[in-house]
Amino acid sequence: MAHWSQNYIGIPHAPHGDDRESGVNCWTLVCLIYREQLGINLPTYTGDFVSIDEAVEIETLFADEAAIRWSEVDAPAEYDLAIFRRGRFETHVGIVLRPGVMLHVVGEDQAKIERVDTGVWKPRLTRFLRHFERLQVTA
Repeated sequence: MAHWSQNYIGIPHAPHGDDRESGVNCWTLVCLIYREQLGINLPTYTGDFVSIDEAVEIETLFADEAAIRWSEVDAPAEYDLAIFRRGRFETHVGIVLRPGVMLHVVGEDQAKIERVDTGVWKPRLTRFLRHFERLQVTA
């Protein structure tokens, strides 16, 4: 049986998209996965910024979201978030499939699997977050 992540590979990137048809950005990919795989509805924030290049606004949204629903973890597990800096700001997120591996979408690309512990993403990785509802299950 195929891993659940196979259902998301190839979804196109769209700065303000929030579904398979219109495409997704890195955060709305997380929202789609959490809704479909875990039954957890996360806010998409699609109307809260004009351009994906608005780094300060996006970092603020990530910080606000993290403070409300997430706890930082040292040992990431499936469905945890990997948070990355792009430039000076935390503006990118991937969803952990297993330690060292994430599913994400960025730029003009489509959703794909990449390593977080090598290559371009390793120096940008800042932290891992676990949703509070998942903390209750794993505690």
